Amino acid sequence: MNSIRLRSLPHLLLALFLTFAGTQQAAAQDAGATATVKKEGVVPGATDGATAATAVAPAAGGGDAAAIAAGDALFKTNCAQCHAVNEVIVGPALSGITKRRPVSWLLPWIKNSSKLVASGDEYAVAIYNKYNKQQMPSFALSDTEINSILAWVTAEEGKSANVAGAGVTAGNAAATDGQADAGGAEAGAGKYVDILLIVLVVVLIVLVVTLVIIGNLMKDVLRGRKDLDGRDVEILEQRFDWGKMYRSPALRGIVGVVFALVLLYEGVQSVMAIGLTQGYQPTQPIAFSHKLHAGEHQINCAYCHTSVYKSKSANIPSANICMNCHSQIKTESPEIKKIYRAIERKQPIQWVRIHNLPDLAYFNHSQHTQVAGLQCQTCHGPIQNMEVVYQYSALTMGWCINCHREMPVNAKDNKYYDNLVKLHNTKNAGAPFTVSSNGGTECSKCHY
Repeated sequence: MNSIRLRSLPHLLLALFLTFAGTQQAAAQDAGATATVKKEGVVPGATDGATAATAVAPAAGGGDAAAIAAGDALFKTNCAQCHAVNEVIVGPALSGITKRRPVSWLLPWIKNSSKLVASGDEYAVAIYNKYNKQQMPSFALSDTEINSILAWVTAEEGKSANVAGAGVTAGNAAATDGQADAGGAEAGAGKYVDILLIVLVVVLIVLVVTLVIIGNLMKDVLRGRKDLDGRDVEILEQRFDWGKMYRSPALRGIVGVVFALVLLYEGVQSVMAIGLTQGYQPTQPIAFSHKLHAGEHQINCAYCHTSVYKSKSANIPSANICMNCHSQIKTESPEIKKIYRAIERKQPIQWVRIHNLPDLAYFNHSQHTQVAGLQCQTCHGPIQNMEVVYQYSALTMGWCINCHREMPVNAKDNKYYDNLVKLHNTKNAGAPFTVSSNGGTECSKCHY
């Protein structure tokens, strides 16, 4: 009878442990089911808060949808670095601008504000003096483009009003709280799940330690009993023979095979990774945050990288572009002072290059951004979330070819492709017209 009790003891302890672990795991899964993680492609300047506002008022402010969309792009390219709808940045907040001034006044002001100030216009001079005599640059925009920007500003005002009507405080608090609410629920749920999992791990560790202590105490109690027979004593005093396990030929063979496979795998990976710099994240001479500029402030990529849509290469911004904002913003920051020193010494900032294709490969940036219409994130990843930029994609030949095989050509409103699309549809009816269909995988396209 005693022997039966001794043999069943480990099974009882194991059953208790598994029962508790299964219960806790089910609880963790139930809690995890309440949290959903949303992973979507992000376009430059887009935020969850903006998306939520759009859902609330898709046509707020009225106006033509195409004009508002065009105004959105123009605003982010030309205006977002100094203006916001409901917040004072460098210049005034633009909410209600069409009510404060007529469009006939706004057109010459946006095109050439300095000329209007020099003419003695009372309102223009007052704005100029109020904002520290910071001269707004002139913009070579047409009346239609300026009206598109104004239409977008008006639409954004309507969105803010709808959000405020739903119970959110108007003004700057509305913009801030709206963005916080959009992502706060998911972030909070994920945070609580992480905390719950940590607590469960700690509880399981405590449980295991407790079971070990209880097992040792029970063994000590049983050792003091005098009615145990030889079989009971043998079970009670048995020890795991680690030496026998180490001397096992089967175990040695398995360990040797696994070790050889690991060495082979690492060797192949090291050879295949020659020249591959994916994940490269060097320290830059100035701590510039894309998350702050492109993410939070929604500055369009083309404002700093001015040649991204019109040149073979995407240029590194010069110091004077930084000074468009930082001549007035955070001028005492140690990082901004580095830009001042570079300007004073008439020396370029020594940025460390991250994305670098080999010289034997031809790549045209504007062909992909302007003609193909690709977003920056297609190759550079979630750049708007990066504090320090790193190489997101592999940028290998295979990576490029796979993209050319899968990516449909943006042939809409481009007469260059009309005949090519017709020829393709004649031979390959139903198949998408990809870059590969247009010779995008021929060697001479990138190597010549």
